[in-house]
Amino acid sequence: MSKKIALLFSGQGAQAVGMGHDLAAEYPSASSLFQKADEILGFSLSNVAFNGPAEELTKTSVCQPALYVHGLALLGALKERVPGLVFHATAGLSLGEFTAHAAAGTFDFETGLRLVAKRSQAMQEACESTEGGMAAIIGGEENDIRQLAAAADVDVANLNSPGQIVLSGEAAKIALSVSLAKEYGARKAVELQVAGAFHSRLMESAYEKLSIALAETEIKQPAVPVVCNVDACTVSDADTIRRSLADQVTGSVLWTQSIEYMIDHLHITQFIELGPGGVLAGLVGRIRKGTPVISISNAASLNDAVAALSA
Repeated sequence: MSKKIALLFSGQGAQAVGMGHDLAAEYPSASSLFQKADEILGFSLSNVAFNGPAEELTKTSVCQPALYVHGLALLGALKERVPGLVFHATAGLSLGEFTAHAAAGTFDFETGLRLVAKRSQAMQEACESTEGGMAAIIGGEENDIRQLAAAADVDVANLNSPGQIVLSGEAAKIALSVSLAKEYGARKAVELQVAGAFHSRLMESAYEKLSIALAETEIKQPAVPVVCNVDACTVSDADTIRRSLADQVTGSVLWTQSIEYMIDHLHITQFIELGPGGVLAGLVGRIRKGTPVISISNAASLNDAVAALSA
């Protein structure tokens, strides 16, 4: 039986200085995407991605476009090396959902980049106008951690994998949730070094701005199924895609359920992660142990992936 392949794209937090540098040097298609991005954005995204400094790359308004371009540059290079590559579904963690849609043909590279730029700028503005934070809660049952979120009056931001749930909300309430976590069965709770309360009600202003941008954007039917974060199922018509991409800004990222859906309902047998760090491969391994995942983050890992795919 031939493999059913799904592409996975990274979210904010995976960025690393140097991302895309060796890729752009070796693959003209990758170099071209970074050059296009520099022109569209009006600043040298490529220079920040390739050379840093890390503080600049970590800014929401910079790292989101950088991850989007990097993910699609990796895909372009992979297609150069494996011209017959066929993939059967895509998904992305948070920001990565936009990259997944671009890969599936929902919108072209330029349109997606402009959307991501608006999203990231709106989210950065929301961070600057609120005092928010996030915390990773390790080792608790989902129902118990939802009760913890309700008790502390914060939101469930990410269900990343069994035993790893992220909460988001006002900074003082996040501190409270961390102090209460063990009472709700968590093994550990750690405040995250983030710019603000992503995937929470504190992002409402970003949700409104992104909704306007999406309403003005032409959305096509994806060529392959795209699994959305907020519902953990495929989306195909324009209105549903617009809604799911907007809702994601304030809603929960159901990553565990998304991966389970792709395995159980789309019958995916091979995941390919496109982005820095191998974070998603680690999550997939915890969601469904033994699931094959190939991680591609640079030119060297691309070589390894080509060899593995042709084996």
